[in-house]
Amino acid sequence: MTAPRPRLENPQKIPHHLTTSAFTIEGYRIVANLGVVMGVTVRSRSIFGLFGATLETIAGGRMTMFTELCSRTRAEAFELMLQHAEAHGANAVVGIRYDATEVMRGVTEVLCYGTAVQVEEGGQTAGGTDRTGTG
Repeated sequence: MTAPRPRLENPQKIPHHLTTSAFTIEGYRIVANLGVVMGVTVRSRSIFGLFGATLETIAGGRMTMFTELCSRTRAEAFELMLQHAEAHGANAVVGIRYDATEVMRGVTEVLCYGTAVQVEEGGQTAGGTDRTGTG
């Protein structure tokens, strides 16, 4: 059974194409740096899920139960980070990273963080010229 997706107040107000692990976004220029933003979530596996995942280890191969849990947890931390960025007036997030820490056995904190920025179209392209081709 899949856990329900968390309800977030304003999911994806910042479009995903304006989020990156890089420190620039092609075709946009950063006009304001609003500081570090983060999304934190803590998850554990139910005893039933843990039992099912243990059975998967016997068979070997891809562990779908843990893969799904990790994927949902990272997505939730990412969306929470976007909410934090939106609350600071950002329309983009750069330098995005993830970190995870085991808080106690079977309980993991996942942190997604980045730099909230305001961007506007018209920045440098990969070729080093502005969008008009003159720069």
